[in-house]
Amino acid sequence: MSEENPISLVISFQDLPDPRVAGRCDHKLIDILVITVCAVLAGAARWVDVERFGQARHEWLKTFLKLPHGIPSHDTFGRFFAVLDAEAFQTAFMRWVEGVFRVRRGHVIAIDGKTVRRSHNRTIGKDATHMVNAWTTRSGIALEQGKTDAKSNEITAIPPLLRHLNVAGCIVTVDAMGAQTRFAQAIRDEKADYGLRVKDNQGHLHQHIQDWFAHADHVQFADLQHSSAETVNKGHGRIEIRRCWAIFPDLQ
Repeated sequence: MSEENPISLVISFQDLPDPRVAGRCDHKLIDILVITVCAVLAGAARWVDVERFGQARHEWLKTFLKLPHGIPSHDTFGRFFAVLDAEAFQTAFMRWVEGVFRVRRGHVIAIDGKTVRRSHNRTIGKDATHMVNAWTTRSGIALEQGKTDAKSNEITAIPPLLRHLNVAGCIVTVDAMGAQTRFAQAIRDEKADYGLRVKDNQGHLHQHIQDWFAHADHVQFADLQHSSAETVNKGHGRIEIRRCWAIFPDLQ
């Protein structure tokens, strides 16, 4: 990604279409958007929280926002976002996120699929909605997400996420869902490396890996190209020691 200075929230949202009636608005679109994003990043969960954040940070917000009529009410925030183009907002917001939390070579990008609670509707036969998120483990920030109405379709939502993120030079990880040839190829097509979790859903590969490590353990890794790492953590009255080994059988 570009090494230029990160763009500001104001610049990121400046071209977002305003869904309101022109000439009948007391508050500027950019003011509402920036206050909301700042409030949510500070922990706001309701529109009342957003308004309270704005009131508490009024003087600071005035240093870079116009605020011609002060801080909008919580009802104003709610009505505005009810009619805002969600996809346009997400595009603008992710442009800002990617500018601030840049993906660079060597970063680990984790792909994680989750089911949205209470998103199903059995009355009309609607299955639960599944979200596929891509986030950087270094900063813990979600960089991109995609939606699918079937868990089995999560794998098809991943390649577009990768293309949009430009993960070249990064390491992409995913759980057992992504341990498929086509997904591994999609990562390689984006010039990235991958770490895939293999379970019983890939029976032959899973057994092959187990056999290699059983052999490595039997010969104490003699004549096997390998690497290892260890971490020690203290907490909750206990010491946790984690050890990891990697072998490279194809390089022998």
